[in-house]
Amino acid sequence: MSTRANAPGGLPAPPRLTPARILVHVLLLAVGAVAGAAGALIQAAWFPGGLLLALLGAAGVCYGGARATGTKGGGFAAGAGWLVAVILLTTSRPEGDFVFGAGLGSYVYLLGGMALAVMCATVAVPSQPMGPGGRLGK
Repeated sequence: MSTRANAPGGLPAPPRLTPARILVHVLLLAVGAVAGAAGALIQAAWFPGGLLLALLGAAGVCYGGARATGTKGGGFAAGAGWLVAVILLTTSRPEGDFVFGAGLGSYVYLLGGMALAVMCATVAVPSQPMGPGGRLGK
């Protein structure tokens, strides 16, 4: 068994940092920001359905990012983009314009979206060996 294949403690080694992996994480950060901004606009438009759609979008982006990259970092990148966009949209401008109203739906979207992002980003990614299917004991 190679020492490069396993990290100390017998755990699999983390994936290498390549320019393609960095680009994918930056794209996931941008997609998370777009999902956060879109969810902020739609959650109040159609109250119960829009809120559920916005929360499902946040969960889908974070879970999809983790599954697409095969690591938890993809989910964290999408969740960070979502969080940055939502936090930037909560601030009001000097003119008095703001995106989030002071209603129950806004708070459910903010807190529920954060909880969903953390849950979906920390979900364990299945650790199946890459390669042809077969029995693991052989």
